Amino acid sequence: MTRILIAEDDVEIAYLERDYLEMQGYQVDLVHDGGLVEDQLKKEDYVLLMLDVMLPNKTGYDLCRDLRDKVDFPILMVTSKQETMDVVRGLGLGADDYISKPFDPMELVARVKAHLARYQRFQKDNDQQLGI
Repeated sequence: MTRILIAEDDVEIAYLERDYLEMQGYQVDLVHDGGLVEDQLKKEDYVLLMLDVMLPNKTGYDLCRDLRDKVDFPILMVTSKQETMDVVRGLGLGADDYISKPFDPMELVARVKAHLARYQRFQKDNDQQLGI
């Protein structure tokens, strides 16, 4: 099953994101503290990470920067910080997408699907090049 990790400190938003993704067949885990993200990533095989920027103990920006060289799956920033410089910073740190709150849950799901399709094609191409 395709597993997604959501790091979001607003419980209502986290549940909304989770519910819409689970309706599409994804398995979703939630953390509400930036300091817990890296430990959670070690527990399961995730294919996508959704990060809020303003998380307690470690920001989404810091997590994105620290994780980008360690993971190859898509990282999506989902945040209320929507100034141009915020978007530029997030993408510059390695986020694959930057989604501003409030968002349409169906658009969020569509973006997740698009990123996962691209990631799966990339994985398949790499496996073929390696002869796997």
